[in-house]
Amino acid sequence: MNSRVMYIERKAGELEGSARIGRVTFSKTGRTMYYRGLSFLKVKNGYKYNCICVENGEEYWISGPKKRGGDGLYGGDGAEVDKDVREEYWSVIRGGRDTTQFSAKT
Repeated sequence: MNSRVMYIERKAGELEGSARIGRVTFSKTGRTMYYRGLSFLKVKNGYKYNCICVENGEEYWISGPKKRGGDGLYGGDGAEVDKDVREEYWSVIRGGRDTTQFSAKT
């Protein structure tokens, strides 16, 4: 299966929810995604979500992370990055700049 570092936000009926950056694997067709033992089915008719969790029916927004951060649907940047993708996320996707290491004055 193909895999990719993705932004995963649990909507649970809200506009913004808890979010993570982690490695998602894809089914052969690409319509189903897998993350941390859960399966997510892509949907086209979602309002502020693009996937439904197969196991519990909850709504999620799953997308590729942005180079400049602000990965959430509304630009939120409070996602926790999984340890197994942290190096790839900060060096490849974010271009080597870990913004958590900089103060507000930088």
